[in-house]
Amino acid sequence: MSTIGVGTRPSDAERDRALAVLRDGAGSGRLSHDTFVRRMNVVLRARTTGELADVLRDLPRRESRFTTWTRTIRAKLPRLAVTRPALPRLTLVRRVPVVPPTALALPAPGSPTVRIGRGPGATLRLGDETVSRCHAELRYVDDGWMLRDLGSMNGTCVNDQRITTTVQVRPGDRVSFGAVTFTLTYES
Repeated sequence: MSTIGVGTRPSDAERDRALAVLRDGAGSGRLSHDTFVRRMNVVLRARTTGELADVLRDLPRRESRFTTWTRTIRAKLPRLAVTRPALPRLTLVRRVPVVPPTALALPAPGSPTVRIGRGPGATLRLGDETVSRCHAELRYVDDGWMLRDLGSMNGTCVNDQRITTTVQVRPGDRVSFGAVTFTLTYES
């Protein structure tokens, strides 16, 4: 963000960078959905770079691509094992535990919205570190259940496909919140 003139009009690139910082803040659980929307509106209507700076003051700045890449590699290293085949070359083998998905019963039609995440406001609270504080939302609409990702860092998947819009889900579908996977069933 430009630090030359706090009273200068922000460029589109500065607004885009500010929105990226807000998205990161919401995805990491630092901002609630309502706070994210309110601050996003301030960024879009800002007349000065000072207003942008005020909106982002309590959020960490976006990391460089190199820092993000390094953090990703370091996170994956403990899961890699080195094996020595007959040839003197080293081969990296990633160990992935095979765990069958747990059943998750869909509530009765007309039930209130189910919020999924790690945070204290979640209806379905998951303790896994790959689950964001406000990860996803399951809502009954008309004649079916709709699943929506709330800007989570590690994403929400339905039948192994990452979702970016609201998707209808049915019993038998596999849903994943970060690394936590469930198979949807009827409420028993």
